[in-house]
Amino acid sequence: MKRPIVTLRGSLISLLILGCLAALAPLAAAWEREPGSVFAERRAKLEAALNAPIVLFGYTGHEEANPSYVFMQEENFYYLTGHNEEGAAMLLVPESAVQKGWTGPREILYLPPRDLAEEKWNGPRLGPDDPGIKEKTGFADVESFVKLHETLANLSRDFPEIYTELPGPHDEGYPHAANWSNWVKGAAPHATLKDVSSAVGTLRAIKTPGELALIQKAIDPSIDAQLAAMKMMRSGLYEYQVAAKMVEIHAAAGCETESYAPIVGSGINSTVLHYNKLDRQIDGGEIVLLDVAGQYSGYASDITRTIPADGKFSPRQREIYEIVLGAQNAALAALKPGMTLGGQGDTSLQKIAMEYIDSHGKDKEGRSLGRYYIHGLSHHVGLDVHDASGLPHPLEAGMVITIEPGIYIPEENLGVRIEDDVLITPTGYKLLTARLPRSPDEIEKIMAEGKAEREKHPQ
Repeated sequence: MKRPIVTLRGSLISLLILGCLAALAPLAAAWEREPGSVFAERRAKLEAALNAPIVLFGYTGHEEANPSYVFMQEENFYYLTGHNEEGAAMLLVPESAVQKGWTGPREILYLPPRDLAEEKWNGPRLGPDDPGIKEKTGFADVESFVKLHETLANLSRDFPEIYTELPGPHDEGYPHAANWSNWVKGAAPHATLKDVSSAVGTLRAIKTPGELALIQKAIDPSIDAQLAAMKMMRSGLYEYQVAAKMVEIHAAAGCETESYAPIVGSGINSTVLHYNKLDRQIDGGEIVLLDVAGQYSGYASDITRTIPADGKFSPRQREIYEIVLGAQNAALAALKPGMTLGGQGDTSLQKIAMEYIDSHGKDKEGRSLGRYYIHGLSHHVGLDVHDASGLPHPLEAGMVITIEPGIYIPEENLGVRIEDDVLITPTGYKLLTARLPRSPDEIEKIMAEGKAEREKHPQ
């Protein structure tokens, strides 16, 4: 349970971990991309659904001024183009434009001209005049960005509506959608702009086989990192030391970054949902919440485990842990197409988890524990850790979601969350994180093995 992030933000310690350990990554694992035909098929589906001109803009590379910033493309743009360089735009023209006299290509990628001086600093970029640029990008035509303004103006004479990304109520950080939608208004002042985000999100909700493979490549090193954290965990360590080890494992496996700022919360910090200071020394007898996961070729993973600092759950810690695990298992047992993530109806997975938590265990005042379950059960995972999925609708085969109930009791310095990544199948689900144990007995066994290994080979 955390906010999606586009750039590396958070605490100074988190930045130091991410920045320093980036140097440990293989130089550099090749960015894996699905075939161009997959992106072309997505563009065709989107255009068929909207039947109007569609213009989308990639990031410019100026969205983040921090020197640790590594460029990562705007997600909707990347989903439709596969282009991960700065300053590009994409135009899709509907088939109906042909009847209105349109003679040009129906999909155009617009690129900025190459800057050879800049490339000496940041490496080569694709340019609109490069030999074989259409084949490299998979677009029917590739033109210079400066031509887009005039083309939009011409299209707006025949099409009163143009789709682009419009600002939303939850926009954070650099105002990408606001800036470029204003630019489109200037190019086509008489057209009505409509938001394309929901239509793209609906497509993004169903993962292709290639996307599933990339998500798994993010999940696998994240599991390895969780196992390593279990084996190294002990009192006296600092939270940032545990996070650093986990990030190192992600980087060594080819993850280009983290899916979100690492969360390693011990004691009272385990009850803070988005805790990322990582500056506390871990004490024996505490619980430690590990919400840390890597990103591979643009695709996120999202995994949380909660473990005892000294390798053994106390009776109260085990009680709360098993209630959270029971809620997760109850939701998993009901997981299949047609269920919903939220709401109060019989198909609501959130309701199933809440009812389990609210009917098991009590706090120190004898009250039910539902009041300490303060977030949603699930979200989609893909190009964003909280991935786009269009308007709320029942689950379908091909979706990847989290299942992550939690109980957070500040009065007891006790927070427990268990989070796994799940693929919805035609008849149920597949647990993509199944290799990472969830039972408290298995966690204690792994931690005991780690302790024995440390005693055998003290540093």
